[in-house]
Amino acid sequence: MRTYLSTALAVAVLVLLAVLVPLSALAAWVDLEIDNTDRYVAAVAPLASDPEVRNTVSDLITDATMNQIEAGPLQDTVRDFLHQAVMSFTTTDAFQNAWNAANRTAHQAVTAALNGNTGEAVTIDLAPVTEQVKRNLEDNGVPFADRIPVQHTDITLISADRADQLRQSFRLLRAGSVWPAVGTVVLAALAVVVAWLRGGPGRGRSALAALSATAVTGLGFALGALVLRAAVAVARARVLAEVPDSETGGAAAVYDALTGSLRMTAWIVFGTGLAVALGALLGRLWAVRRRTAP
Repeated sequence: MRTYLSTALAVAVLVLLAVLVPLSALAAWVDLEIDNTDRYVAAVAPLASDPEVRNTVSDLITDATMNQIEAGPLQDTVRDFLHQAVMSFTTTDAFQNAWNAANRTAHQAVTAALNGNTGEAVTIDLAPVTEQVKRNLEDNGVPFADRIPVQHTDITLISADRADQLRQSFRLLRAGSVWPAVGTVVLAALAVVVAWLRGGPGRGRSALAALSATAVTGLGFALGALVLRAAVAVARARVLAEVPDSETGGAAAVYDALTGSLRMTAWIVFGTGLAVALGALLGRLWAVRRRTAP
């Protein structure tokens, strides 16, 4: 009977940790990174030099400009010229500053989506970037630069339908903050303590039971980390599937930048959990051999 109960408890701990670990990581991520403007901007700032982002920005600005220009048979030539001029601008410090300003504004849209204040898509407005591009190209005497429209031009991060689906989840994660992580650690500690107390008479049996529980919790953390990593990958595929094809590269780069800390957390927790489980199992084997040795 004790064996069946111990097995049931071990399975319950594994399942609970497999659920709580990803929830804890996501709640902390929403609270510490997505909700914080400075950390949000810092996470996406390096994307100003990302080839996919630079190309997406250049395409959107060039397309908006060419809608204002009629160059006849030279239309493609003018387009290529403008595209190269905008691409050249994306290598400057001015573009980096404009990109940061655009994302600081975009964070308001993300926050609005999380708060449920809008049913619109979550986007990055390129108007601050476009304004800098136009000013720079005009100063350098680039033809047709004065025709660049400074208007609301977006890179879609999350479609309106997907934002509506995610809103309630984000609310719950925000409300949880870091407390699910605290609860997960407490659960793991309680599992080890309960195993020690139920180990039976003698410190030896208690130690063996505690080592077994430690191995289970370590495996639970590792399993939860794999669930987290899979959830990030699945969410990425679903979010990008609803983004326009012309903006997929830029949106993917932004998504990967924002979830970079989650992916790193998943691998750290996975490695740590596996190391703890392996150490506990080896410790238990060593303790058993000592007890049975003549």
